[in-house]
Order: sequence, then C-alpha cells, then structure tokens
Amino acid sequence: MTIHASQTTSTVGADVVASYRENGFVHIPQVLTPEEVERYRDAARHAYETKAAYNGPDDNTFKQILQLWQTDETLRDLTFHAGLANIATQLAGIPLMLWHDQLLIKKPHNGSATEYHQDAPYWPHANARHRLSAWIALVDVPVERGCMTFIPGTHRWTDIRAVDLHDRTDFSDAAPDVTYLPRVTVPLRAGDCTFHNAYLAHTANPNDTDDFRYAFVNIYVDAKLTYDGRPHPCTDGLGLEIGSPLPAEHFPRLPQ
Repeated sequence: MTIHASQTTSTVGADVVASYRENGFVHIPQVLTPEEVERYRDAARHAYETKAAYNGPDDNTFKQILQLWQTDETLRDLTFHAGLANIATQLAGIPLMLWHDQLLIKKPHNGSATEYHQDAPYWPHANARHRLSAWIALVDVPVERGCMTFIPGTHRWTDIRAVDLHDRTDFSDAAPDVTYLPRVTVPLRAGDCTFHNAYLAHTANPNDTDDFRYAFVNIYVDAKLTYDGRPHPCTDGLGLEIGSPLPAEHFPRLPQ
C-alpha cells in the first residue's frame, strides 16, 4: 500500500484515500525533503538528550517525549506541517485538530519491541468520528531498526481494550481472532511517512542496529470530539468537564 502523493506532498488522489480507508493505513514516501529531515533529526537528537521521557527513564521499548510543539520551535514546524495536515484531512474526510505530537526514539540494540496495540483505547475521547496518526521517519527505518507492522482491516474493530505494550501476548489475549490475520511490514526511508487509523493494530520491532531510530508522530483527531473524563497527560490539569470540547489553545485546529 505504498502510494505517492503529489509533488507538493499536500494532496493525495482518490485511490490513496480508498486504500487508506480499506486497509487502515497508507505509506507515502518522501513527505519531507532531505533538508527538512536533517533539520528535524538534529532537533530530535537534541530533545532526546535534554528532555524527560513521559514513559520514564527505565523503559527500554522507546523514549516517548510529548508535546514538542509547546517547547521546541524547530519541531513545532513539523507538528504544524501543512502538507501532512492536508493529507490527514483528506484521508479522514472531516475537520481535524491536533491531539498531540510525540517523539518515539528507540536506542541502539534496545532489545524490546513495541507490542501489538491500537492507539484509540488509551485516549479520553468521546464522539470521535475519525482519528489517525502520521508516523514520520527521521532516519532510515528498515525492519532491523524498528519499523512498523500493521494488521490491515483491524481499524474496524473498535471494542478491544487497552493492552500492555510490553506484553507480547496481551493483544492476542484481548482479541484472539487477530492471531491468524495477515500482517504488512513497512520499512521506511528517512522522510517517508505512514498514516494509520487510531484503531489499526500495529507493532514495531526492536532496534537491532547500531544507530538510533528517530520517529516523529503527529496525531490528528476529529475537531468535534468531546472529553470523556479519563486521565491523560494531555488533558490532566485543564479542568475539563465530561462532554466538553477540547480547547483550541491546547489542541489547535489543523491545517492552519
């Protein structure tokens, strides 16, 4: 399901949208120029060295750094990248806002996979018509460096519980019928991107190479969704009431 966008990387054809909606993901090569990749990779490396991990210092699976758009001027440009937001809007077919951005960095020989899961069960959202992530490779990400594998079609399975990303069997325990479904593994070149539906089951291999895996993720969600009251680091402390919309100053509408 590798599909080329237009040369501006801001529009995709009907075949791209159809493939995404059928399978739950699409691979779009070279959404970033080599110059952009270098700039954002340098910023990601600096963030890795200077910013605290949301998931704590002892998690070997990856270092997760949230909300870079609020603290890093360079990576803010990637969060608000108009081409990515335009593609996301076309794939979703509805107005979108930013849920959050994140860096997911696997250190060399980390020895730990990100086990199968869906994204949506972890988020405190209600009445969401569509949610999707843009997973952007800032380095080459072959299989050996921790690329993603998807289970096409599982974006239609919207009743699976949140699972433990560190438990190899928890997702199959929660959804035994996925065990024998086909998988698609998608190695990426630096500057490539995959968009995947928030309900699509996916995993990422360990990084078995001598180099860091730097991936930047923009998460786009229905601009009209509401807050369901569950705790989450992006909404904790905002004083939101159950059923309220997410405030635009914290969750900007995209594209701008």
